Amino acid sequence: MSYKCSRCKRDVELDEYGGVRCPYCGHRVLLKERAPVVKEVDVS
Repeated sequence: MSYKCSRCKRDVELDEYGGVRCPYCGHRVLLKERAPVVKEVDVS
């Protein structure tokens, strides 16, 4: 899965057992990459 480190802004690939730290700077806050598409929900 692809994430971005909130401190160094580098792309981070995590596997199932890789832990939750940036391998470049050691920061523990990773942001999930989102698709640029806005989804609409029909509420009627």
